[in-house]
Amino acid sequence: MNWEDLELSPRIISGLKKANFKSAREILCHSGHDLQRLANLSKCDVKHLLAVVASSLRRRPPTTALQLQRGECLSLEPGHRLTLACPVLDSFLRGGIPLCGITELAGESGTGKTQFGLQLSLSVQYPQEYGGLGSGAVYICTEDSFPIKRLRQLITQQSLLRPELPQTLIRSIRFSDNIYIEHAADLGALQVCVSQRVPVLLSRGLVRLVVVDSVAALFRSEFQADEAAERARHMQTLAGTLHRLSHSYNAPVLCINQVTDVIDESDQARCNFGLVNSKVLPALGMAWANLVLVRLMLRRLQGSTGSGTQDSAPRRLEVVFAPHLPQAGCLCGVYEEGVRGLSSTDPGQ
Repeated sequence: MNWEDLELSPRIISGLKKANFKSAREILCHSGHDLQRLANLSKCDVKHLLAVVASSLRRRPPTTALQLQRGECLSLEPGHRLTLACPVLDSFLRGGIPLCGITELAGESGTGKTQFGLQLSLSVQYPQEYGGLGSGAVYICTEDSFPIKRLRQLITQQSLLRPELPQTLIRSIRFSDNIYIEHAADLGALQVCVSQRVPVLLSRGLVRLVVVDSVAALFRSEFQADEAAERARHMQTLAGTLHRLSHSYNAPVLCINQVTDVIDESDQARCNFGLVNSKVLPALGMAWANLVLVRLMLRRLQGSTGSGTQDSAPRRLEVVFAPHLPQAGCLCGVYEEGVRGLSSTDPGQ
């Protein structure tokens, strides 16, 4: 790297060359004390160096909490979302899921997480005036085979799920042709997929949604309990790649996650993010929680009867944390035509 291209003093540049630093990323991998020692710089010099280097690598300016409060971050405004194809769910999430960043949906097996992924893979194909993005989706499976039969059923029921849309529009979209399915059997294959094949689809405008189902499966199978540091490093690499793709192409990323049982109550108190008295928590711990923008939790309610023509046990979709949403819950059900929110919302608990 040519250090002269950055706004650094000759003293700092000389210290970097003597310490044999080759790149800006290498600078960010060292602590402030190491930079002072290796490059013989003052604390003030190191602070300025880190600020300049970080600015050179950042593609977009940061968004402050004050900008969010004032509504100055357009990517988090209601008009800049991917619809869930349900007015109740869209109202609950203020328009749908954000276009930039990772949205995580966690829950126990059988709660309907994959149903959300499939529904979003269809809704993304509608024009923007109908809440879509006018493009396709890439669906990455890491554990089970892709539910092609369920996808076909959802396609045939689109007119029932979205009766407010022109029927000619629904019939004109070739839904199954615009969903690209990938299977990743290990972390290496997953990383190759998101770093090589998915960018090609995004750059050509063929897709605007990335679904990973599920993110926990491979990390749980490839790492032992004493390999937490190595596992966290791989999670950071994966999340970093997904975030770059999302922000570069303004494409939402949905990561479906499993859950883990709460054994130690002290562990729950440290990382539950408000999930009080919950017997399960999203898998992969704090290391993964700090890498996602929005965390949603889906639960099947016990002892409840279904409603509607197709009997479906109600679920509760919860916002665990999000920069633009309060912690709240919304009742929903999985029906033949897809996932629909129920009219009564539960802001508490």
